[in-house]
Amino acid sequence: MTATIGRRDAVIDGVDVDAVVAAVHACPDVVGLTAGWPGGRTTYLPGRQVEGVAVDADAVVVQVRGRWGVTAEKLAGEVRAAVAPLAAGRRVDVVIADLEEPPPAGTAVRTA
Repeated sequence: MTATIGRRDAVIDGVDVDAVVAAVHACPDVVGLTAGWPGGRTTYLPGRQVEGVAVDADAVVVQVRGRWGVTAEKLAGEVRAAVAPLAAGRRVDVVIADLEEPPPAGTAVRTA
């Protein structure tokens, strides 16, 4: 998705969806955002959809694809820390919808 952070059409109930996307993509253990299954988390904006982010009344829900070898706790913690300042007081729910493919046998996996 190409977007300019701060577009007025990207602000839903005080949450800048484009800023949330940028913050999630900056997390080192996130491969990307995903809507996941049909009907998964998506924000509908004028002329575009933002897959993997939804703003609810009490939460910002972020659905990610994570890097292989990272614990769910670490991945969710990174995403929550990145998104919390942008969530306008809402809790941040993280759905780990998928993981990248494991590396070929014999390849070192970063777990830190």
